[in-house]
Amino acid sequence: MAKPPRIWVSNAKPARGEIVRVRAQIEHQMESGLRSDEAGRLRPRNIVRKFEARLGQTLLFTWEPGISIAQNPYIEFTFAARESGELVMVWTDEKDPPLEARKTITLS
Repeated sequence: MAKPPRIWVSNAKPARGEIVRVRAQIEHQMESGLRSDEAGRLRPRNIVRKFEARLGQTLLFTWEPGISIAQNPYIEFTFAARESGELVMVWTDEKDPPLEARKTITLS
């Protein structure tokens, strides 16, 4: 997970109660551990095992994908804007340090 995630937020300055849509994608091979290389050896498993989104301390969304998810996982979710804060999204795979993306949300 070397490249930064691509993030889109429908409105970074929503009114209180407005629905905010978030789209996020990372570049990741999502190797299942079931495929073999050219020499016939199984490739080591390395999948995104958890995604978590928080606004401040509030957990907005969590996702634990399995091995059947395609590479470069894309995720979309919505939440009702109830407070200003930093939207923090974290992807955790089985090999690398967690990858984080941040976006400030400010109620208008």
